[in-house]
Amino acid sequence: QVQLVESGGGLVQAGASLRLSCTGSGFFYSRSALGWFRQAPGKDREFVARIGLDGRDAGYGNSVSGRFTMTRDDMKNTVYLQMYNLKPEDTAVYYCAADPSGWDSKDEFIYWGQGTQVTVSS
Repeated sequence: QVQLVESGGGLVQAGASLRLSCTGSGFFYSRSALGWFRQAPGKDREFVARIGLDGRDAGYGNSVSGRFTMTRDDMKNTVYLQMYNLKPEDTAVYYCAADPSGWDSKDEFIYWGQGTQVTVSS
């Protein structure tokens, strides 16, 4: 059974930092590209960050570039999203996702977690 479980969300003030975690099971984690997405109320889902196999090819959405860092620990089947200088507009449900297609990954994320809420107050 495939599972992705996010944790680490919460309520913080603007300017604070927060680290999200996502642990996967039931699929070949180390051969999966991983991504973070978010969705705010009334808005479309937004790409936040992605990371390839072996931690290569990290990429970020324009709105978070320079403030968020995505890393992975394949020994723990866990991916992290370190968020700095949070802003009220970062408020959303954050989801992690996995594309298990290995080195040929085209970021077609087929496995998704249930999400964790991040709320940033001004």
